[in-house]
Amino acid sequence: MPSIAPDGKPESPGKVEVQPVAKDNEIRKRIADILITTSWFGEPRVAVQEGIVFLKGTTENDEFKQWAGDLAKNTEGVVAVVNQIEVAPATIWDFDPTFQELNDLARGFVRLLPMIVVALIVITISWILARLTVYLLRRGLLARSLSHLLREVMARTGGMLVMLAGLYLVLRIAGLTQLALTVVGGTGLIGLVLGIAFREITENFLASLFLSLQQPFREGDLVEVAGVTGYVQRLTSRTTVLMTLDGNQVQVPNSTVFKSTIRNFTSNPNRRDDFIVGIGYDDSIPFAQEVALKVLAEHPAVLSEPEPLVLVESLGPSTVNLRVYFWLDGGQHSWLKVKSSVIRLVKRAFQDSGISLPDEAREVTFPHGVPVRMIEDKGAVESATAKPTAEPETVATKAEASLQSEAEEIKEQARRSWTPGENLLTLSSSTDDS
Repeated sequence: MPSIAPDGKPESPGKVEVQPVAKDNEIRKRIADILITTSWFGEPRVAVQEGIVFLKGTTENDEFKQWAGDLAKNTEGVVAVVNQIEVAPATIWDFDPTFQELNDLARGFVRLLPMIVVALIVITISWILARLTVYLLRRGLLARSLSHLLREVMARTGGMLVMLAGLYLVLRIAGLTQLALTVVGGTGLIGLVLGIAFREITENFLASLFLSLQQPFREGDLVEVAGVTGYVQRLTSRTTVLMTLDGNQVQVPNSTVFKSTIRNFTSNPNRRDDFIVGIGYDDSIPFAQEVALKVLAEHPAVLSEPEPLVLVESLGPSTVNLRVYFWLDGGQHSWLKVKSSVIRLVKRAFQDSGISLPDEAREVTFPHGVPVRMIEDKGAVESATAKPTAEPETVATKAEASLQSEAEEIKEQARRSWTPGENLLTLSSSTDDS
């Protein structure tokens, strides 16, 4: 019986032997019987004259025609072959090729069925191990003070590696070693392509992971970053939300926060502030320094350690400029209110001690003096200089309210405000407070 190769084409026939001395009739009969047995030819006719074979009839395709010619040529005693078999055009409703293709696919599926079963078993085991890996990593990372996002990313990364190993093993079992290496290597390539396509999103996401890991600030800390000063409200996967001292909510991209210089005023609550005050050239500088230091020493919000300083800053056109340095506890007091109170009390102390505070814009010096003649008229006009109203001696005036920090009020405003995204600082803040 003729056989068909896996690609659907008939295999070339081998050598056909009849008798040592083959007669034309025997050759014709042998070839005709074979053609009829294949059922590939319609009305096959074979004629042999002096060893020359003449083939006639119809067939479905050129492969069968070629096969008949090879059969006759390989028959013993055949000198030449004249292949006159005609290839009949295929009809539209001929479903034999389709059925043949489906038959081949079914046979291929049956041959691959054991490998498919093994692949499904390996994938199932890999999926179970991946889920177990994610669960164990989540439980193991709970003891660490990490944000929920960071724990979830690390756990799912471990599970993804297990699934990738299972997929690689399945491809190796299937004999697709090159494809397995491509998949493993392509994982990094896909990550690179996605990183380039979504560079800003990826950059902010990675920055949020690093910020939640390094924890340069906690929820409620007063920080200055990218030129914005405010209390940290929350850290999301994209932005860091600050509540400014003006009560405005500002969202700074995490990539900007990660690359910027961060000033955390809460990490060390003690803060130094300063201001400049100008005295006249005729006034004693040491005496003015003592007066200012006495005010700082008696002020309840000014710290004695580190000690306050009153230093000569510069010599102006009409004043000697003194810079007053003092420290305060920023966690308890507002430096804006304390600075206002200190400036007011230093100014009052200088006036009470007779230290002048010249104004560069209005101070005019006449080296040779200015002659003044008093003219008295009827109903002499009283020239009276209005004395300034006495300033209060209290540390904080009504306008300055109390010197307490307004941090709690701003934090309460932040809690009442609406902010999208999960707060990645909640866990670290609660852990540190406990």
